[in-house]
Amino acid sequence: MSRISVRGFAVASATAVTTVGAVVGVASGNVQPSSDNLEATAADATLLADIPVGHQAQIQVSSLTQQADAQAAAADAAAKKSAEEAARLQAAKTAEAKKEAAEEKAQREADAKERASRDSVRDASSFSAKSSYSVAEVQAIARQMIPADQFQCFSNIVDHESSWNYQAQNASSGAYGLVQALPGSKMSSAGADWQTNPATQIKWGLNYMNSRYDSPCGAWSFWQANNWY
Repeated sequence: MSRISVRGFAVASATAVTTVGAVVGVASGNVQPSSDNLEATAADATLLADIPVGHQAQIQVSSLTQQADAQAAAADAAAKKSAEEAARLQAAKTAEAKKEAAEEKAQREADAKERASRDSVRDASSFSAKSSYSVAEVQAIARQMIPADQFQCFSNIVDHESSWNYQAQNASSGAYGLVQALPGSKMSSAGADWQTNPATQIKWGLNYMNSRYDSPCGAWSFWQANNWY
């Protein structure tokens, strides 16, 4: 097919308008612009490029292909972003699950260690009574009666209260023994020999700290803040 001249169409249209205007002008007595001016005006008008029909079809197909490619690229980008977000969330969930598992394992191990420590302690009744005890002997008894992870805290309190003297007595208050029970007779709940047997005093003191402060270390924390427990 031959090219379609937009410029020719514009000139032809302008000529037709000129002819009609001339007739009207004659009838009305008005002077009309010359056909040369109208042709010049048509020539200056914005014109479409002369494009063969076949090429027009090719351009349309190319445009549609570009649009499809752009849409496909956008879809791929959205899918990639979605996949990355899903992977991030899954990684976070996996990390949280591992953290919880590690914390549970650590807690189980700590509980098992504490049980083993408590199971290894001896009761006051397992020690033979003596007429007197040295500080070293009293401390050795305490090490066997108190869980290993609590012994130092218990020792710190006894150091301050009685210096490991199981017969220590406060003349003004009446507090007595290793842990300075007030009154000392409170320790009779652990044994009738509370005045002479350090094992009985240790038993009572440990029970007191566990019941009031959850542990000797809890009691020691309170002691440090208040200078008493």
